[in-house]
Amino acid sequence: MIAPVQTQNGQPRPRVEFYFSFISLWSYIGSLPFQELIARRNIDVVYKPMDLYQVFAATGGKPPKERSPARQAYRLAEMARWSRMRKIPLNNEPRYYPAQPTLGHRMLLAALSDPAVDEQSIHGFVHSALKAVWADALNIEDEATLIHLAEKNGLNGKGLLAAAADPVLHDKEQALTAEALQRNVFGAPFYIFEGEPFWGQDRLELLEMAIVAAAEKA
Repeated sequence: MIAPVQTQNGQPRPRVEFYFSFISLWSYIGSLPFQELIARRNIDVVYKPMDLYQVFAATGGKPPKERSPARQAYRLAEMARWSRMRKIPLNNEPRYYPAQPTLGHRMLLAALSDPAVDEQSIHGFVHSALKAVWADALNIEDEATLIHLAEKNGLNGKGLLAAAADPVLHDKEQALTAEALQRNVFGAPFYIFEGEPFWGQDRLELLEMAIVAAAEKA
């Protein structure tokens, strides 16, 4: 079991396990509100990038282009609504989507394994990668793009790219995908707090309610 991160007064921070993918639309739409929640409640986030296509295949989900026309049309309507609500830029037809995010995921895992990397740099890199796909028309399969996204958030982009070639990180990403399926994760974003699952960025208020309730019981 991972030891809880301690605050300055010795109390454990609320820990949220975050299953997601850099290609997840709804992870992007919920990214800034989630980061605001992280800051507001001093959350210790355990980032768990996974193979979303594999999760869909195993749990009955379908990539957007394989869904019925009715579902595709409704998805576009929801995208417009949430873009206005969150006040974020959003491309209905991203230039580089679908894309394979595994290299970026492994760079993130490499950064997470470095104790010298600060949390804010990790948060920033994750948001930048999500925004790259859905707002900035960037290709997250491109090495130079990923280096840039890492370095703009204070990370060693070239070092992370080199580290991402380690077979251990390939295995780690696959292990996280298998773990997600074992825990009944079926989409992204998927948050787990104290064993309780919350699926979708529109469940962030419910996640915060659970965190507050747990703190009141402590």
